[in-house]
Amino acid sequence: MLAKTLLRAGLRGWHLHLASLGSIGLCITLWIRAKTVDQDERGNAERRALFVGLWPPMFWLIGDTLDRRE
Repeated sequence: MLAKTLLRAGLRGWHLHLASLGSIGLCITLWIRAKTVDQDERGNAERRALFVGLWPPMFWLIGDTLDRRE
């Protein structure tokens, strides 16, 4: 159901694969940035980087599903 809806909306598997790679880059950027903030804000910045780090597998698997549907 989700795959059909995403395909009808114009998304393709490679779009989500690129989003997966982009979120890896965003996670690394946020992690490096977390090391530059002061100690009081560091925990929140690291949690934000870890949260974004959970996205790539989801995007990649949805992209694989769309590739199989095409």
